Amino acid sequence: MKAIIPAAGHGTRFYPVAKSIPKEMLPVGAKPAIQRIVEEALAAGVDEVIIITSPDKPTIQHYFSSSETLKAHFSKKPNVCAALEEVESLAQKITFVYQHQQLGLGHAVLQAEAYLREEQDPVLILLGDALVKSDIPCSCAMMQLSAHFGKASVVGLERVPSEKISRYGIVGGEKTEVDGLYKLTTLVEKPKPEEAPSNLAIAGRYLLHPAIFRYLKACKPSQGGEIQLTDAIQMLLRDYPVYGYQYPGKRFDIGNPEGYLETLLGFSSKV
Repeated sequence: MKAIIPAAGHGTRFYPVAKSIPKEMLPVGAKPAIQRIVEEALAAGVDEVIIITSPDKPTIQHYFSSSETLKAHFSKKPNVCAALEEVESLAQKITFVYQHQQLGLGHAVLQAEAYLREEQDPVLILLGDALVKSDIPCSCAMMQLSAHFGKASVVGLERVPSEKISRYGIVGGEKTEVDGLYKLTTLVEKPKPEEAPSNLAIAGRYLLHPAIFRYLKACKPSQGGEIQLTDAIQMLLRDYPVYGYQYPGKRFDIGNPEGYLETLLGFSSKV
């Protein structure tokens, strides 16, 4: 099973710091955010993580590169060497793919198609600016639900207040016998609150049937020229079951300074 982490965006809300430090590399504790996301993917059982990045963001790829010189320099500091070796171990399961044009989340995911053409299992997609704090990693919980329903697609959900509905993809669906799980019937990208099918928003985690690439290629670009992953999932659910899971825990958005501050406070708390 493969995972995709889209991380090619420019992070303009963090300029000027994002000019040299991608938002995915912002530290959360002693680790950059993207390392925590890679660790979540691997904990869920994937055997390869594909990071979609940009030629303008070499820092991420450099971070996961070999550190022999540093290990030699810190040879008398075993804790430092252990941390470096941990990153190198993760790097062995990471493939980097460039997105040369910023044409939406769907376009970013589509860049990984060549690496998943023979894939039969659902594809795990974790947004590079979303961290989830929970007792059980939400990707693991989604994997278990997918397996229970015959490798069905599952998207992570959270309830949002009405004033934030227009920022998200919003779903409509029917409750199932599993607490927090819905069988989806519709998805709408950034609707007006009064037109939204619910207040359940897609929240940074997707586990999708590999046919999603076929639907992404069939998607018409939005008015802004972007290919929306939400549109492709709407097409997918016409032919395959798609479930939405309101996962436990809390999602943190590091895509803006206020959300990043909240993330630091959230991950520093032992609650």
